[in-house]
Amino acid sequence: MTSNNILITIVGPTAIGKTALSIQLANHFKSDIISCDSRQFFKEMTIGTAVPNTDELAAATHHFIQNRSILEEYNVGAFERDALKKLDELFSENPIQIMVGGSGLYVDAVLKGLDYFPKVAPEIRQTLTLQLEKEGIEFLQNKLKELDFETYNIIELKNPKRLIRALEICIGTGTPYSTFKNKPKIPRNFHSIKIGLNADREVVYNRINRRVDIMIKNGLLEEAKKLQQYKNLNALQTVGYRELFSCFEGDFTKEFAISEIKKNTRRFAKRQETWFKRDENTLWFDHLTETNAIIAKISDKINILNG
Repeated sequence: MTSNNILITIVGPTAIGKTALSIQLANHFKSDIISCDSRQFFKEMTIGTAVPNTDELAAATHHFIQNRSILEEYNVGAFERDALKKLDELFSENPIQIMVGGSGLYVDAVLKGLDYFPKVAPEIRQTLTLQLEKEGIEFLQNKLKELDFETYNIIELKNPKRLIRALEICIGTGTPYSTFKNKPKIPRNFHSIKIGLNADREVVYNRINRRVDIMIKNGLLEEAKKLQQYKNLNALQTVGYRELFSCFEGDFTKEFAISEIKKNTRRFAKRQETWFKRDENTLWFDHLTETNAIIAKISDKINILNG
């Protein structure tokens, strides 16, 4: 690669402090920020997705924050296309840019490209959708565990869309979904430096619990109530809303729904760690590491890449 463009990507579990670090790095390198959090695209979902607050958004120029409606169909392929186009524009002004987010698939789509999956008969998806309705999501989870244990260990198991997608490939091709991943991709016109933030699991879990309490205090119940009529949309098949919809329908008490949000968010954070730990090139830092130390490490890496 002859390009001097460098994309610094910040990853890690939810509530670890990625937003704060991204703004500090953007200010240091005088760059913009590409958000690749698949929940923060949607303008109707603010509190439950931990969208950067007004001060944070004003501190650096952000892209792909609340730029879509939940009523629009938007997927990882469309994001890959849009993000690469935006990066081309930004690199023409500054060869160093920042990307941040906890959605591993979306991060990989930008950095490496999407995997190719063969087409399968649409009837397979229809059958899986009916099984979801009749048997429940655990039926699909167990089926995936049987057919593709590798994907089962890293996929968002509470997301029926992801489950059905993986299963239709397994069933339609007779081959595990995971075998179609990690094929050679089209080279990117930038170098990648990936920064990971981590902490002891107990610290991460405590931060998650505090964040959920703050979301509730800031009006998450009211936000979810307004969105209940759209509960079947893909955008709302996510932690923080799904549990409250069950509460509104009488399945959960408010207190139990909140405890479920905390539990399911902790599980999500564990899956995020599993996903991001796969990349041995990621530079990991404790979440309390001084920003200057992280910048120094990044600068050393940039010098090597440009050397």
